[in-house]
Amino acid sequence: MLDLIKHDVAAIFERDPAVRSRLEVFLCYPGFHAALIYRLAHWAWVRNWYLLGRFLSHIGRFLTGIEIHPGARIGKGLFIDHGMGVVIGETSILGENVTLYHDVTLGGISPAENSSQQVAQKRHPTLEDGVIVGSGAQILGPIVIGANARVGSNSVVSKNVPAGATVVGVPGKIAGAAVSRKSSGRFEAYGTPGGEINDPVAGSIDGLLDQVQLLTARIGDLETALDAKETDTKPKSSETGLEDLPVDTSRKN
Repeated sequence: MLDLIKHDVAAIFERDPAVRSRLEVFLCYPGFHAALIYRLAHWAWVRNWYLLGRFLSHIGRFLTGIEIHPGARIGKGLFIDHGMGVVIGETSILGENVTLYHDVTLGGISPAENSSQQVAQKRHPTLEDGVIVGSGAQILGPIVIGANARVGSNSVVSKNVPAGATVVGVPGKIAGAAVSRKSSGRFEAYGTPGGEINDPVAGSIDGLLDQVQLLTARIGDLETALDAKETDTKPKSSETGLEDLPVDTSRKN
């Protein structure tokens, strides 16, 4: 357990430019406090001391605002930045060096069977090594987020994500091709790239707006042409001879 705690502290130094000292980590980082209490609760859980495990996790939630079920399996190097509102469900599996930002939910979905039939089932997601999940993201169900993938802020993901991919939107869609980040050797924060990102939903909306503009312009051209044609084909009064007919002024209304 001490080795896990050392890696959790090292992860904060590696990924948070705001940290100044180890004492600051121990005193001022709720994500570290939550991970520490989880390690103790999980130690009790795997020894079938379920009530003690749940009680410790309850204390961790009360102190940090982060809820980690003691039955979850979490590798070394976990970094929960800011942390408030993070929920990690019972059957969640997190690999090494996973980063979660505030308000992230690793939750389950509602299958057809009753709750009593789900006790021994995998209900929550698996995050492989190096995954980054942006703030407010929801990852739901027994899916797999591949190694070094990124989930953008406020995304809702309910399908498997390949390794190295970036997922954004509701529902989550892969933005561009998967890339390898393992060789870069640097931490890319926040789950969403800082540069240009090919959001598939935004791209579709932009395409629809372009089509609407083209159709609007086309309709305007057709209306103009139709008005001109009606003006050219409308008979003039001199051509009908109506102006030569006598007007009866003796009739009264």
